[in-house]
Amino acid sequence: MSDMLLNPSRDDFSALLEESFGARGGLTEGKVISATIVSIENDFVLVDIGLKTEGRIPLREFGLEGSTLKINDTVEVYLDRIENALGEAVVSREKARREEAWGRLEKLFATGESVDGAIVGRVKGGFTVDLGGANAFLPGSQVDIRPVRDVGPLMNIMQPFSILKMDRPRGNIVVSRRSILELDRAEARTEIVAGLAEGEIRDGTVKNITDYGAFVDLGGVDGLLHVTDMSWKRISHPSQVLNVGDTVQVQIVKINPDTQRISLGMKQLLSDPWDGAEDKYPVGARHSGVITNITDYGAFVELESGVEGLVHVSEMSWTKKTLHPSKIVNPGDPVDVIVIDVDGDKRRISLGIKQAQPNPWEAFVSQFPVGSTITGEIKNITEFGLFVGVNEELDGMVHMSDIDWNQTGEDAIKNFKRGDMVEAKVLDVDVEKERISLGIKQVSSDPFATETLKRGQTVTCTVTEIASGGIEVSIGPENVMKAFVRKSDISRDRAEQRPERYAVGDRVDAVVTAIDKATRKVSVSIKALEMAEEKEAISQFGSTDSGASLGDILGAALRQKEQKD
Repeated sequence: MSDMLLNPSRDDFSALLEESFGARGGLTEGKVISATIVSIENDFVLVDIGLKTEGRIPLREFGLEGSTLKINDTVEVYLDRIENALGEAVVSREKARREEAWGRLEKLFATGESVDGAIVGRVKGGFTVDLGGANAFLPGSQVDIRPVRDVGPLMNIMQPFSILKMDRPRGNIVVSRRSILELDRAEARTEIVAGLAEGEIRDGTVKNITDYGAFVDLGGVDGLLHVTDMSWKRISHPSQVLNVGDTVQVQIVKINPDTQRISLGMKQLLSDPWDGAEDKYPVGARHSGVITNITDYGAFVELESGVEGLVHVSEMSWTKKTLHPSKIVNPGDPVDVIVIDVDGDKRRISLGIKQAQPNPWEAFVSQFPVGSTITGEIKNITEFGLFVGVNEELDGMVHMSDIDWNQTGEDAIKNFKRGDMVEAKVLDVDVEKERISLGIKQVSSDPFATETLKRGQTVTCTVTEIASGGIEVSIGPENVMKAFVRKSDISRDRAEQRPERYAVGDRVDAVVTAIDKATRKVSVSIKALEMAEEKEAISQFGSTDSGASLGDILGAALRQKEQKD
């Protein structure tokens, strides 16, 4: 034995070590053991793990229970090492609590149960939660249902959390306080909603305002008060009617049993202004209102609070038909309107502004009946006629066929330009279609109606144009009627049937050979006149059979005509 102690072999040393450990009562490193608190001083807790072996544990490792510790209390600790260089045991309360906590938390996580803990510190992106031995991460978004500015009142208070995620190898636990609150609220909401009924009237507090409405707290459950259910009148934004914190009386309009969403209404507590709308606003009645809204297709007019009618753009002005409604009226303008149509079921009223004003077409026809002559400025020229301003508001149209008695419309329209002042006669006024028909040629008399031309009549003509197929002439001293002499009708002598024999302005006599009033065409012939004169001369002064030459006969006739002239 003495040799073993003086010169121990490796086997001897192993035996001595095992004997020493056995003498320490079976303490095993890496296990949770019981220890007794010997003293508490300088932020450390001194514990006895047995066999006069002591260890130091920082007080902070005890967490919330550190404030209740007393000497001789028994606590569970984790034995890292039985003895260090200082002869002390290396123990940890934090590791003991963690081992204990992880086992307990894994069971709760598996069953989906909540766990109690306390928020003990801040970290990036959230907070640290002490779950009774294990620290967990609480994301900032999981603290409450709504964003919390000050978490101070929630710290170091035991409260329930739900475990969202556990990763033991990495030592990560993620918890949520928000899910607990949502569950509690859902349960409370179900209970509260069960006590509500559609049509019931409740008092509530406005909690939040959005563009589409306001959320009202009915005492533990929120309902949506849509902007369209706040008032019978048009509201652009809920803030025009409500403010956060206002106490309001609402009616429960609808409860969705599946989603537990509650729709509220304020206007339902008031009488519907559309009741009896047909009696209050009969068709044809005149009313005063205010422009509330303008769109591309018209303007809305408030007749009373909650009742609006639409003035379509076509009913805004008698004459300004191409203008945008905003160029005619503005929001807030007072207007007089006439009721055009009422549909109480669809809550629609059609109104007209122009009907409340004098009809300029009726005023015009009263001042200028058909047959009257007006003077106006040419405002526009189109391919089918002229538009002439008859007053400051209205234009009348002169169709191209009503410009000139003799010229074609295409030719006659070339004689005019915008800004010219013209005289025209009122041919027709269609008040319903808002049209005024004018005629320029009707200011003067129709040559065909005044001239008493007959077929075979001799007329004096003035050459107005030379053409390859003949000559164009005007008839009478005022040259009001046009006619055409074909090349073959210029002379009985074929050699003389040449249009170039004449010049514009030459005066010639001819016989009317055809009159077509439908096409307003007159045909005359110089050749026919020559033949008629020859025939008459022969009958008066003899024939060639009597020995007189044709030249003698015509000479005698010509001398007689000159003597008469």
